[in-house]
Amino acid sequence: MSAPSAAPARPAATDLDRLAIDTIRTLSMDAVEAAKSGHPGTPMALAPVAFTVWKDFLRYDPADPAWPNRDRFVLSCGHASMLLYSLIHLAGIRRGGPTDADRREPAVSLEQIKRFRQLDSVCAGHPEHHMTAGIETTTGPLGQGCGNSVGMAIASRWLAARYNRPGHTLFDYDTYVLCSDGDLMEGVAAEAASIAGHLGLANLCWIYDDNSITIEGETHLAFTEDVARRFEGLGWRIEHVADANDAAALQQALRAFKAEQKRPTLVIVKSVIGYGAPKKAGSHEAHGAPLGAEEIAGAKAAYGWPADAQFRVPPEVPEHFAQTLGARGRQAYEGWQKSVADYSKAHGDLAGELRDFLDGRLPPGWDKGIPCFPADPKGLASRVSSGKVIQGISAGVPWFLGGSADLAPSTMTLVPGAGDFGPGGYAGRNFHFGIREHGMAAACNGMSLSGLRPYCATFFVFLDYLKPALRLSALGGLGVIYVLTHDSIGLGEDGPTHQPIEQLANARAVPGLSVFRPGDANEVAEAWRVVMARPDRPAVIVLSRQNIPTLDRATYGAATGTARGGYVLLDAPGGKPDCILIGTGSEVQVCLDAAAQLAASGVKARVVSLPSWDLFEEQDPAYRESVLPAAVTARVACEAACGFGWEKWIGFRGRFVGMRSFGASGPAPALYKHFGITPEAVAQAARESLGAGV
Repeated sequence: MSAPSAAPARPAATDLDRLAIDTIRTLSMDAVEAAKSGHPGTPMALAPVAFTVWKDFLRYDPADPAWPNRDRFVLSCGHASMLLYSLIHLAGIRRGGPTDADRREPAVSLEQIKRFRQLDSVCAGHPEHHMTAGIETTTGPLGQGCGNSVGMAIASRWLAARYNRPGHTLFDYDTYVLCSDGDLMEGVAAEAASIAGHLGLANLCWIYDDNSITIEGETHLAFTEDVARRFEGLGWRIEHVADANDAAALQQALRAFKAEQKRPTLVIVKSVIGYGAPKKAGSHEAHGAPLGAEEIAGAKAAYGWPADAQFRVPPEVPEHFAQTLGARGRQAYEGWQKSVADYSKAHGDLAGELRDFLDGRLPPGWDKGIPCFPADPKGLASRVSSGKVIQGISAGVPWFLGGSADLAPSTMTLVPGAGDFGPGGYAGRNFHFGIREHGMAAACNGMSLSGLRPYCATFFVFLDYLKPALRLSALGGLGVIYVLTHDSIGLGEDGPTHQPIEQLANARAVPGLSVFRPGDANEVAEAWRVVMARPDRPAVIVLSRQNIPTLDRATYGAATGTARGGYVLLDAPGGKPDCILIGTGSEVQVCLDAAAQLAASGVKARVVSLPSWDLFEEQDPAYRESVLPAAVTARVACEAACGFGWEKWIGFRGRFVGMRSFGASGPAPALYKHFGITPEAVAQAARESLGAGV
């Protein structure tokens, strides 16, 4: 195939700029070729775009990639990861900040690039922020970076409203995103764009690579909408750049973004994928496969590059980055450091709070507002007790904030007096995400990446609607807190479409995610204490719609056992049980009532509350044995959900009392009886398990 006739002519540019752009392109080609895996076309096409952003606009200090007021650059089209790795290497980004021991080490060395997509390289197939400095967020699943960027832009606005004062601007960073056709096809990007447009996030710029190619072929196969008109309808400013190689046009579009005060900006850039490659340019083949030696030689010839040079970095290129991005970023960073020092003198009332935030430390006495709930046979729905705890934490942690996907009255996440975050003002801490579960969760990931402690809420059955973002919370170690209510058939009349039978198993299967299903109000309080103390681990807190008795802790085990994931709630006489009954959430009371029935017939039962499987697994073997002794094989687990996974705790002789089908519509008490989730059923299962052990 010959070079496409539509390939744009190169506009005038400095020789040094052109050399830098072509270095990015050739590094990307060589790395993909060495790995025999990857996507060379998009890095080749977008090299001029990314270079222009970094050289002329991005406020970033390579010596401190974690500087809180840096501009953010997000590569949402994560398959183009070599574009980002090339930039990080050429810009000289360091592994850590100025005070870190390894600050002199490059975040991405040339040797690491040579091992692109290999097991021991920091240059993974798709960018992972926890692995490599200079990467703002983990991208790969398309649309997620777009969603994260909205959270980053939100964080900048909230931090500015909270801490900036006349003469002291501490937070005013912008967020730039490179996104693709694939990103904009994904629903999460549409949800995120709608949120950003509604909020008027003028500090957010998406640069859309309109190259008309996806993996299956040309986009007209499935994507023929007018993107500009869609985004105009969402409240965005639109800029057009007809040629990705036209630096002047890109600069003009980005200056318009910087001048915009009311709307986020979408810059639509036309590019030719694999620009410069003689055969595969413009084809979907250049998108997802190495070019091959012949294609690379042709591309390098088009760039005027030595044909036999591999991983070539002319020394002038890093120096060019240092004199532009580096010098600008260093000056901005030093000015910011002075502003923080001056701020501490002028605003002592906020200086301590700001230091806690910047250091990632919870304020002193942060949890003193968490209530201790008195024993109450009637009790509270755990969603209600959680709401009271959220209010208590909000009083002690200023950057603890969040909201619901249009369900705040049901999820109890609204904090009175905390104000609303919205286009009329960015100081509020109550967020109204609208019915956009996926966009909500992705934005919360971006807020977490910016140092905030966000929570988001919906009904547990809608876990599927936000699961991709939740998975990335866990993969990236982001402390987003998911408040998921209406946790079982106990929600009643809404019926099986809203009864999350399988979702506990779904959530528990995610590595790095803590899942809590607390059994009463004080377990709720303890779960929140644990979650807040672990900012690098996301959590799901699963809560009931119906009331749960608040247990008398003078009679039962202390709720502080929640911090260990599971504990003995009620022991058998002498600590020698015949059987063990294990419950979570609202079914803890079912187990307690069953134990009383068994005791009346001479069977000694221990009741264990197991609100968090993952935390219990983290405990030492001796503790786990003290709660679930191996010698006691007669066990029953009770949970108003499917039994998938419970065999780990009950063994081959154990029994499970719970759901084996979808639910039904009806009052909660009738449903529990209909599906056999009763004390009588648990007691009978215990007798059967005892019989199985004979």
